[in-house]
Amino acid sequence: MGESFTKHYPCFKCGSSDAVALWSNGRGKCFACNKPAFLDQYDSTVKSKFNQSNRQQDYDMSGESLHDISNYDTAGVRERNLTKTACAVYDMKVAYSAEGAITTHYYPYTVKGKVVACKKRTLPKEFRVVGELKHKDLELFGQSKFQQGGFKLVITEGELDAIAVQQAMLAKYNRTYPVVSLPSSSNMKILVANRDWIRSFKEVILMFDQDEAGDKAVAEAAKIIGWDKTKVASLSENDPCDSLVANPLEIMNAIFSARKYTPASIVRGEAIWEAYVTRKAVKSVPYPKCLEGLNDKLDGMRKGEIVLFTSGTGSGKSTMIKEIILELEDNTDESIGLVSLEESIGDSAEKFIKMFTPTDPTVEQERKAFERVFGNERLILLDHNGAVSDSSLIDQIENLCLLGCQYIILDHITIAVSEGADGKTGNEAIDSVMSDLLKIVKKHNVWLGLISHLRKSQGKSFEEGHLSSIDDIKGSGSIKQISFDIITFSRNLVAEDEDERNTIKLRVLKSRFTGRTGDCGSAYYDTRTNRLKGQEDFLEYTG
Repeated sequence: MGESFTKHYPCFKCGSSDAVALWSNGRGKCFACNKPAFLDQYDSTVKSKFNQSNRQQDYDMSGESLHDISNYDTAGVRERNLTKTACAVYDMKVAYSAEGAITTHYYPYTVKGKVVACKKRTLPKEFRVVGELKHKDLELFGQSKFQQGGFKLVITEGELDAIAVQQAMLAKYNRTYPVVSLPSSSNMKILVANRDWIRSFKEVILMFDQDEAGDKAVAEAAKIIGWDKTKVASLSENDPCDSLVANPLEIMNAIFSARKYTPASIVRGEAIWEAYVTRKAVKSVPYPKCLEGLNDKLDGMRKGEIVLFTSGTGSGKSTMIKEIILELEDNTDESIGLVSLEESIGDSAEKFIKMFTPTDPTVEQERKAFERVFGNERLILLDHNGAVSDSSLIDQIENLCLLGCQYIILDHITIAVSEGADGKTGNEAIDSVMSDLLKIVKKHNVWLGLISHLRKSQGKSFEEGHLSSIDDIKGSGSIKQISFDIITFSRNLVAEDEDERNTIKLRVLKSRFTGRTGDCGSAYYDTRTNRLKGQEDFLEYTG
């Protein structure tokens, strides 16, 4: 004909409600009585709808109705070894070419047992829909053929897979069993709509495709159906149709050996022992010698963890972080990323260089110190360029991971959320950033050190040497909850004694790995070298 199909209309001759198909030239026919039809026969309202449909041209071009399809033949599918008997269980229909070859399959879908749609498959694999496949109460393919309740229900990803499973059951028991199918692996809403019917069975066996997409679909389906009812069947072939061709007995074996579904979040038996052994074998990198007390409490630094460092203003956070970075450079061969939101790149470089140069150094001495810290290009500094105001900061931290950084320090988290992330403010912003950071740490298996500020002290200030508690940490509870370790330190900035002013007291407030908390000694700032010393080194230095 060369014209496109527009829409179904009633037939004035036989009384059919939707058997007339009109094409874009205004001509058509009734597929119920085979009488011709013309647009001029219809009133202005119909013509208006016709013209709108003609513009959209989004209907199946065949002009078929559900009534037409119901009168088609049922036949087997030779290439899939599917018998006519098995196909007839589901009222699957076929259409033929002029030469008598099957060209089309029709899979009926019901609502309360009445066919409301047919999924039309033009071979080999072109799909259209006749009727309303998006009905909110749509039943699973084949559902209307089986009573609610029973022992086993098998659900497949495709209509032909359901027929294949049914055929295996017929061959074994000479009777039908409840086997149904999704319209597609992505249509999980149909499981929600029919959840009560599905859960009326004692066991629900998912026989999905044996690939990554099938595994994902199993997880989604099991969540809807319920873990208590769900079992998973495994096949050596990709799907039941392939198994029916290769080894029909495998389908039956897969049904009766289906394993109880266990989501990735549920761990039992030997998997727990494996997790225990893995934890014992986890590799730690020690904190620097000047912070030896932290090693006694925390057993070093481990990838996959977030560590929070917190103190009052001017207590030596930046100096301590730089000592940790140097230790990582010396004792690992991995890259380190530093995001310092209070320092420019030049300021950060200067402070590192001063740790290896005398007062009033020469350019040669500065260059040598630079090569000591930055020459191997394993220490990467992030020039944030104002990224603290939005989620680009999170993106850039992940980019550091992608560049190979295994240890990352963010100085500091308080600034990162002070202006809000993606329009969020306050605790909501902190929660969002901390959640995103944890995802990055777990995804890339990196160690992340965060610096955080403290709330204003109600008594003796932290700048007078007061050690904080976990309740003094500024921000929402997510900072404290998500952090694996929390380390606080203080320095009495107003002490009359110079040694006391340069003494940093350390305390561990949280240690998820070891459980050991409490005071853990001191570190001492050497004003001559701009370095931290441990207690023994300091005593030796002071004589």
